[in-house]
Amino acid sequence: MLTGRVLLLNFSYEPLGTVGVARAVCLWFRGAVFVEENDGENVLHSPSTVFPVPSVIRLRHYIHLRRRTSENSMKRARIYIRDRYRCQYCGDHRHAKDLTLDHILPRAQGGEHTPQNLVTACVKCNQRKGNRTPEQARMPLLTSQKLLRLGLDHVLLCHYAESRPEWKKYLFIDEDGDDERLRAVA
Repeated sequence: MLTGRVLLLNFSYEPLGTVGVARAVCLWFRGAVFVEENDGENVLHSPSTVFPVPSVIRLRHYIHLRRRTSENSMKRARIYIRDRYRCQYCGDHRHAKDLTLDHILPRAQGGEHTPQNLVTACVKCNQRKGNRTPEQARMPLLTSQKLLRLGLDHVLLCHYAESRPEWKKYLFIDEDGDDERLRAVA
């Protein structure tokens, strides 16, 4: 049972990422974390006792994080996950090798190379759109601007939370009741 993932929260309940079950148990035994949620009925056995498997842990002390500003080598994969491997213009589900990243506002028109300005597109739609905005090309985006503003790390956590309902309250998924956003991300 040491193969699962455990949601790691900062002392302030801010999601930091995930760690393996083994790492979570080590942090718990060292007294570095509180266990906020257990993983259902799953348990770990030692020769003398039984321990519940943690699902959500929270650090005992706040850590200040410097947000990564450099290019992330996993950006493309995270955008594919965010967009659910679908062309954001025609809606076709594709394999990663058949998708491209398209700039919503083309770079030639001042668009930036940021996740908020990038969506997945099939080759046909990307070529048809060309160096134009979706409005100029008369090709409306199928995704919402709210979803594009979510950080890619948050998108990955929401993807994991699809199979871990106890994580959702810690990821602020239902904070404004926008269930459509949850379905689009998860």
